[in-house]
Amino acid sequence: MRRFKGVSFQLARTAVASLALLIAAEDLAAAGSSRNERSIESVATRTAGEPIMAIVSLRSQRITVYDADGWILRAAVSSGQTGRETPAGIFSIIQKDAEHHSNLYDDAYMPHMQRLTWSGIALHGGLLPGHPASHGCVRLPFDFAAHLFDLTKLGMRVIVAPSDVAPAAIEHPALFQPKPDGREAAAARVAQAGEATKKADQARLAALAAWREVAQATIPLRRMQNLKLREERQLADAEQAATSPDSTEAKGLAEEAKVRATAKVAELEAQLAAAEAELQPKRNAVVAARAEAAAAEAARVAAVEAAGNAEHALEPVSVFISRDTQRLYVRQAFQPILDIPVTIRDSETPIGTHVFTAVERADKRGMQWSVVSLVGSSNIGTAETYGSTHKGPEGHAEEMDLFNAKAALDRIVIPEDTVDRIREMVSPRSSLIISDEGPSSETSRGTEFVIIMSGEPQGGLANRRHRREIGVRYEPRGDRYYWRSPPSGFYSTW
Repeated sequence: MRRFKGVSFQLARTAVASLALLIAAEDLAAAGSSRNERSIESVATRTAGEPIMAIVSLRSQRITVYDADGWILRAAVSSGQTGRETPAGIFSIIQKDAEHHSNLYDDAYMPHMQRLTWSGIALHGGLLPGHPASHGCVRLPFDFAAHLFDLTKLGMRVIVAPSDVAPAAIEHPALFQPKPDGREAAAARVAQAGEATKKADQARLAALAAWREVAQATIPLRRMQNLKLREERQLADAEQAATSPDSTEAKGLAEEAKVRATAKVAELEAQLAAAEAELQPKRNAVVAARAEAAAAEAARVAAVEAAGNAEHALEPVSVFISRDTQRLYVRQAFQPILDIPVTIRDSETPIGTHVFTAVERADKRGMQWSVVSLVGSSNIGTAETYGSTHKGPEGHAEEMDLFNAKAALDRIVIPEDTVDRIREMVSPRSSLIISDEGPSSETSRGTEFVIIMSGEPQGGLANRRHRREIGVRYEPRGDRYYWRSPPSGFYSTW
């Protein structure tokens, strides 16, 4: 009896402990949710513009999103844990999937996923325990991830920084300025395409109207043709009756029918000839209208293609200069454009990693540039290593960043013809990256430049097997660009 009482007491104690753990877990979840809500900030002093950049600080476990005028959104994050760290470096959004599930981590739900590498580093909604806890991705608060997903475009820059950094305005003669007639030419091409489309529609409708007029005019003509056929049959019957061995009276009647049918056929032939003559100009008009419509459609196709090429030429261009490879690379709309040697003065000395981003000036004259300088565990040549409290020449971190960024620009020598070619492509959100690093192996088909800081932990990248390059299409849909993915599951490598 005592044994049964002991068992009952043990079961009751276990039940109470389980209930306590359940209540504690619910309280922890509620506290975490509240903490996440409080950690989301948005700019309230002005209207937010289109996002052009997001910076993830691994040190502060925070993401900040910027438009052309400054920060617009902030939230806490949870990056990769020890051994599976989120790699510090320069990325861009290369794929978006609102309902993504991992096929590597037990079908884990990764809502509002925005991919940064094909091997599986991404931004997505997830639980935030208050410290790095992911397998390499950057987890965002669920509501924040959904909101950010709706705001971003493919190609938007995402910088993962070891410390706290922010873009700072910079001016330097080496920063590209667009040629003044590029945007006007593109706008003219778009206007021409619109006018050509309008003309093609008008020509098509004119050809349709001309065809309908001919079709309407053909109705009485067909009636006369049917009457003529009937009279010709009656004439044939009368001719046959006139030659048959019947009575003289029957032959006389047949001859009379033959005369009437012959006269009627002749009358209908005259009417048909007149109707055909009257209808012929309308038929000629249909042929001409169709030819005009075909020519207008061909002009429309050519104009739309030219406008598309002009607009594509104004897509943001990315220029990457690597001290490691001593080369200059250019990509646009995720496609390689240029790869040439470049001169870097004092090439044995580190130059740092700097991301320059162009935004349109308020007066529409030229580009205004900002810079984000990434600082890791290695020195950057012109100044000592510094973190979030580093001191510049005047005691300010931003001034030190600008000092180093301008020093990096001073060391780059780009051929004039290359500068001219890049200036033809420069538009808002274009970028110039200067780095000691070379392009990562993650830079492939269907990506922007991926630059990884070699002096920082890369566990989340090293633990992922890079898949073979995947062909995808970059196509416009409205005012945004989307990847057209291959069959479902092909990208699901994580």
